[in-house]
Amino acid sequence: MRIFILTLFLLVTALQSSFAANEGAVIKKIDVRDNQRVEESTILSYLDIKIGEKFSQNKLNVALKDMYETELFSNIDVDMEGSTLVVKVQENPIINKIGFEGNKRVNDETINGQIQLKPRSVYTKSKIQSDVLSIQDLYRKNGRYSASVEPKIVTLDQNRVDLIFEIDEGKKASVKKIYFIGNKRFSSDTLRKTLNTKESHWYTFYSSNDSYDPDRVAYDKELLRKFYTSKGYADFNVSSVVSEITEDKESFILNFSIEEGEKYKFGEINVDSQLPDVNKATFTKTEEIKTESGEVFNATYVDDTIDKITTHLNNIGYAFVEVSPEFQRDADKRIMGITYKIKEGPKVYIGKVNIAGNVRTLDKVVRREMRIAEGDPFNAAKIRRSQQRIQNLGFFDKADVKTEGGDSPDRANINIDVTERPTGELNFGAGYSTTEGVIGNASVRERNLLGRAQDIKLSVQKSSRGDQIDLAFTEPYFMDKDLAVGVGLYNITRDNSDYSSYDSATKGGSLTGTYSLTENLRHTLKYALSTVEITNILPTASTFVQQQAGQTVTSLVGHTLMYDRRDNKFAPTDGYYVSFSQDFAGVGGDTQFIRNEARSGYYKPVIREDIIFNTAIRGGYMRGWGDQEVRINDRFFIGGSSLRGFKDAGVGPRDISTDDALGGNTYYAGTAGFSFPLGLPDELGFKGEAFMDAGSLYDVDDTSVNIADKSSLRASAGVGVSWTSPLGPIRIDVANPFLKESFDKTQQVRFDFGTRF
Repeated sequence: MRIFILTLFLLVTALQSSFAANEGAVIKKIDVRDNQRVEESTILSYLDIKIGEKFSQNKLNVALKDMYETELFSNIDVDMEGSTLVVKVQENPIINKIGFEGNKRVNDETINGQIQLKPRSVYTKSKIQSDVLSIQDLYRKNGRYSASVEPKIVTLDQNRVDLIFEIDEGKKASVKKIYFIGNKRFSSDTLRKTLNTKESHWYTFYSSNDSYDPDRVAYDKELLRKFYTSKGYADFNVSSVVSEITEDKESFILNFSIEEGEKYKFGEINVDSQLPDVNKATFTKTEEIKTESGEVFNATYVDDTIDKITTHLNNIGYAFVEVSPEFQRDADKRIMGITYKIKEGPKVYIGKVNIAGNVRTLDKVVRREMRIAEGDPFNAAKIRRSQQRIQNLGFFDKADVKTEGGDSPDRANINIDVTERPTGELNFGAGYSTTEGVIGNASVRERNLLGRAQDIKLSVQKSSRGDQIDLAFTEPYFMDKDLAVGVGLYNITRDNSDYSSYDSATKGGSLTGTYSLTENLRHTLKYALSTVEITNILPTASTFVQQQAGQTVTSLVGHTLMYDRRDNKFAPTDGYYVSFSQDFAGVGGDTQFIRNEARSGYYKPVIREDIIFNTAIRGGYMRGWGDQEVRINDRFFIGGSSLRGFKDAGVGPRDISTDDALGGNTYYAGTAGFSFPLGLPDELGFKGEAFMDAGSLYDVDDTSVNIADKSSLRASAGVGVSWTSPLGPIRIDVANPFLKESFDKTQQVRFDFGTRF
C-alpha cells in the first residue's frame, strides 16, 4: 500500500513538473487521438485552445472541465510533446438497447417513462445512478420499499453497450397500524375513515390504499384538516406525522399527533368591496354567500363562497378579481366573523401549461379538457373545472392541477401531474341475475386506444333468456373538433316467453354525434337502422301478441339534450342532471312513431359526507303516426330494476286472459332514497340503501275487454345492499310493493351477481 501511494505521488509530481515545464510554451499543433464518433472539430471546439496560443495550465483545467461536462468522454489525457498538444480521448459508449428483468408489478413502458437514458443516447455512470434511483422511487410510490435495482452492461462492438436493469421488486410495504394522539372530539375509527391511507387487512388484497406512500400521507394531513375545519374546529393542526418502519421493513406504523382546538360558529358575515356597484347585496340576491351567522363554522363553505363570488364576478365582466377572507376570531365566545374582501387583482395571464406523468396518453387529450389556455386571463374557477374534466376522463388515478409563477410577474404557469391507470379490459364473466337467469359474458375493451381517448369495445353475452353481441367505437374529438362520433353494431336475441309469450331477434347499427352547446349542456344527434323479428309465439299467447309476428325494419333519427352538473359522472355525490330525448321513426323502414323521454337526477350529501340523498325521475310518451300503431317491441316496459318490488315488465297493460304483458305508450317513474355506509371498512366496498320507488305504465293502442290498462300509481319501499367485490358487483334489494293493481306481477327480493376473472 505504501509503495502504491509513493508511486502515485511521484506520478502526480512528475505530471505537475511536466506541465510546469511547458507553461508558456507556444502550441504549434494540436493532435486529437482515439476519437471514433465525435468529430475532431467538435473536440477542438470544446477544448477552446487555439494553435499559436501559449500553453496555460489554468486554461487547460477549465477546458478539461468543460469536456467532461459534455458526458461524451469517460477519460481525457492531455500532454505536450514538444510544441504539439496531444489530446487522447476515451469516448463513453452508445446505448444500443435498454431492457428490464424481474419487473412483474410495473411494466416496461412505465419504467421507461421514468428514466433518462434511452437507446442511442450516451452511456454515463452518473445517469445510470440517477436512473437506478428513479426506478427505486417508482417502486416506493407503489409501496415496495425493499425493491433493489442492479444495472448490468453487455459490451458490443463499435463502442456500443446493451443496458439491462435487473430488478428485485421485493414485497409491498403496507401500513400495519394508524394511531392518533390528541383526539378527544372524534374516535380514532372515525378519523381513520377520513384518510386515504388504510390499514392493511386480509380483505385489502385488491386495494393499493394500504401501501405506504409519503405523498399519500401528506394528502391525509390535508384530509384531516378539511374534516376538522368542516366540523367547526378552526384552530385544528396536525403537529407531526411519524412513520415508523417495522424491523422486517415490510410494514409501517403511522402516528398522527393532532391539536383539535375549540369549536366555533360563524359570527357576522360582511363584504368589503373595492369594485363599483358590488356589495354584499350583490351576492345575497344570487345566493353566492354560503356562510351564515350562527351556523357551525365550516371552512369548506368559506372556500365555496370565495369560488362562487369569483365566478359571479368573472361572469359579469370582472376578469381580474381577488377575493380573500379576513377572519375576526373571538376565542372567548368561540365565534368566527368573516369579511370577504374584494378588490381588483393584478392582471395575471396564463403562461405555460405543462403536463407530466402521461406516459401513454397524448398531451392533446389532456389539453382539450382544459377550460383555460395559454394567454387567457387567470381564472381559478376554470382551472378547477379543468381538473374535474381531466379526472372525469377515467384514464388517471390522480390528476393534480397546480399553478406556479411564470416567466414574468404577470404570468402564471399551470402544471398538470397525472398518474395513469390501465384502460384496457379483457373480461370473462359468469353470474346470476333475476332478470337474465344464468349469465356468461366475454368482452374486450380499450377506452384510451393508442393514447387518443378513442373507445372501442366488443362484447358477447349469453344468458338463459337471450344472446347479445355488441361492437362499438367512439372518436371523442372527430377531426380535432368538440364532436364525439360513435358507431355501433349489435345482434340481440331475447326470450320473452316469461312475460309476453314470444321471442325477438334484433340486428342493427347506429351512428351518433355529440357536441357541447355550453360547458354543461351537450347535444347528441343519432341515426339508427335495425330489423326486428317476432318469432316463436306460443299458441296460448294473447291475440295482440300474435298480431305482432313477422319482421319489420326501423329507420329513425333522434336527438338528446343533456345538462349535467354532477361532481362526478361515474360515482356522483353532489349535483344534478336533466336530459330530454326524441326519436322519430319513419325515415324509410316499416315502422312509424314519435318517442319522447325525459330524465333527471339529484344528489346531495346530508348529515355527513358519506350519506348521500339521491332522487331520480323519468317519463316517456310515444305515439304512432300515419296509420300505424306502436309495435310491442318499441313500447315502454317498466319493472325490475326500474321499479323495484315488481317483476320485469310486471307493471302496465296486460292481457288478463293470457297474462301477457303488452307494454305501454306512456310511463313515469321515480325513486328517492339514501345511500350510506354499513359501518364496515370503506375498502370492503359495501354500501347500504333505503329507497322508495313509484311509477306507472299505461296507454296501449290495443283495445279489448281482456286488456287491463290503468294509469294508477304503483309504489314500493325497501332496502338494499351492494358490494363492489374484487370479482364483480353484487346487489340484493328487498322491496315491498304497497301500491299495486291486482294484475301486476310483484317480486319482493331481487338479486344480481356477476363475476369477472
